[in-house]
This record gives sequence, C-alpha cells and structure tokens, in this order.
Amino acid sequence: RLIHGNGMSIECLKEAGAENMDFLIAVTDNDAVNMLSSMIADRFGIQRKIARVRSMEFGKKDSILNAQDLKVDLFIHPEELAAQEIVRLIKRTAGNEILEIANGQIQVMATRIPEKSPLAYKKLKEISQIYGGLTFRVIAVARGITTIIPGGDHEILPQDQIFIMASTEDLPRLMEMAGVKQHRRHRVMILGGGLVGCRVAELLGKSVKVKLIEKDERRAEELSYALENTEVLHGDGSDANVLESAGILDMDTFVTATGENETNIMSSLLAKHLMNTQNSDVQEKQGKTISLVNKEAYLVLAATSGSDIALNKKILAGNEILKFIRRGEMLSVAHLHGFDAEVVELVAAANSPITRKSLSKVAPSFKGNIIVGSVFRDGKWETAVGDTHIHAGERVITVCTSLHLKDVRKLFLA
Repeated sequence: RLIHGNGMSIECLKEAGAENMDFLIAVTDNDAVNMLSSMIADRFGIQRKIARVRSMEFGKKDSILNAQDLKVDLFIHPEELAAQEIVRLIKRTAGNEILEIANGQIQVMATRIPEKSPLAYKKLKEISQIYGGLTFRVIAVARGITTIIPGGDHEILPQDQIFIMASTEDLPRLMEMAGVKQHRRHRVMILGGGLVGCRVAELLGKSVKVKLIEKDERRAEELSYALENTEVLHGDGSDANVLESAGILDMDTFVTATGENETNIMSSLLAKHLMNTQNSDVQEKQGKTISLVNKEAYLVLAATSGSDIALNKKILAGNEILKFIRRGEMLSVAHLHGFDAEVVELVAAANSPITRKSLSKVAPSFKGNIIVGSVFRDGKWETAVGDTHIHAGERVITVCTSLHLKDVRKLFLA
C-alpha cells in the first residue's frame, strides 16, 4: 500500500496503520525527518525503528542524544558502511573481495579468471573431481553484464569473474589454484574528498600510505588540515596527466568515491589502464580498483568495465536492514558486489519444501536462480551436492539472484 504524505505527520502515520506495525524503516534523505518519524512511531507502539542518518553525531553512546533518547533501534549510516567496506577490502586482499559468513567459518572469494588459470576452460564438475580434497563450490559467475548461478555443466572461461565458497582452512590453497596472488595493499589513492573518501582515509590511518585527490580547491585545503596521515592533492582525477603526476603508477589500489557515478566508473577505467599498462611486465604490480557507484543500474557496468569491485551505499544499507529485520529467520544476508546475487545463511524450518527431497529433486524452476552451497552437519560445514538432503534445523548457506530472495524464504521457511 502506497500513501502520499509527510513522514513526520501523525495523521499520515495513523492513516498508514502505524499502531498495527512491527517495524518502521525511515530512509528518506532528511536526517531530521527520519529521527522524528522514529520518535512518533515509538508513541504508536512500533517495537523496532530503523533510521538512516548521514551525520555521525547521532547514534554514538556518548552523544547528548543517543539511540535511546531518539527511540531508534538501529541507525544506518550509508557513508560509514561504504567506508568501512572499502577499508576492509583494501586491508584484506589484493582487491579480491572476501566475504565472511557463519561467524567466519565460511568465506566467499571473488576473483577474475586469468588466461593461464588452472580453472579456465573447465566445467565445474571437472573442477570438483580434480580438487575433490578441498571443501569449496563456485556459487556465481559474472560474464559480461550477466550473472549466472552455475550448475555442474557450466564452463569457466578467461575473464569470468567468479565467487568461490570455501572453508577458511581451504581458501588459501584455492586462491593459489585459481591463479590469485594474495598480498596486502600498502599504497592507496582515493579520488573524492566527500564523506566516504574522507572517512576511508581516516580509517586507514598510518597503516597504509594514502593519497587523496579532491577537485574542489577549498575542500582540498580543508582536508589537508583534517587528515594528518594523508597527502591531499587538488586536481581533476579524471585527467590522465593529473593521475600520473599524482603517482598512480606506484599505487596498489585506486578508490573512486566522488558523488558522480560516471566520474567514478570512467576514472576507475582510466586508472586501471594506466596502472596495468605501465606495469604489464610485473604481475605483482597489477593495480586494483574499487568504485563507489550510487546508481544500481551501473553496478554491473562498473564491475565489467574497469572496477575490480563496485560498491553501492543503498545495497550496503539494505543488507544491514535485512539482517536486523530477519534476525532469527535469516541469520545473515550479504550482497555479492558487482553481481546480481545474494548470499543467505539461514536455518531450514520443519516441513519446509527444502527438507522434503534431495537437492537434485527440488523444484526445477529454481535451477539457475538458487544454489545451496554448504550445510552445517556433524559439527562442520560440508559442500552441498545433488544427493544432499537438507534436514529441519540445519544451518545452510545458499546463493540466489537478487530477484529470487523471496523464493529462498519459500523453500526454507514456508
């Protein structure tokens, strides 16, 4: 039901049936509207209030107005979420995204397949036979702008970007198998000194050498004083000459965090070309790029054109909201950056459709849209195969295209 009105209006909330609701999700572009709506919702008896707030002044325990005062159960800071995710990616690997699931027991790695990779030109069922001693599964493949939830007959090709699910113990060997070299990033260039770019520089601190390019001269001057451990440069980061003079060839990771999608995507493409063309003879110096893309329709374009990883603030915020709402139902939900896919950890409910048959016999309509990756059984995570029969109460990690998240609930929770 859609109601046109003011989120701060008591009458409008009453018309929406606020007194019968369990959750309020206030995600307008206005912090004041979101917080006041939460306070009004509390008076209506709504038990859980979620508010999107850009200002970091609110939500802190030592703030004059804390979450309890404002009647907010979960503050969503999209810029902070984006900054923390970028920093995690920079510190974790050589630009290969790694998601931790099931309290860190299972990891999902994203990587692009090089021409000489042992995985290239092999079907997934062949790969499983060759590397049968390892606990892993390829759960998603991006080819061009298409996201594929693969089956055993799917062939991996060079330049495919794949997500591999594996146990924490097996991941290092899998990275070697896939032709991925893991080493920490030490030199980072950030394009854009807005909330996200500035926060990334702050979080990296002294542990990483950081350069930040800001187009606005006054803002660049402000940042030069505010960021003690960051070299701030004034210039247009979409200009190749500016990037080269700023030292792009010496960088390990290039982050675009301006407020313009096109600038972020094209600058990543330019930086990728400069870093990898000049360092083409030295594999260890192949630079990685991370782009902030605010328009969801551009995510796949960014991931396939120049960005090794493309992040979206709305999706990051949405994931946090889903985790909060689905506590006890879905244990966790994570979006695969640059893919049209979600990783979901959940518990199979009694008498749910997934518990009635082995995986190979579950409704064929889900094939290509949902894949079960792992099941927690006998105290450890096991790779799920066609003969696996999921039992009620078992923890399961599944992957689905974004449009089929509702079907995962039908399979496991109905």
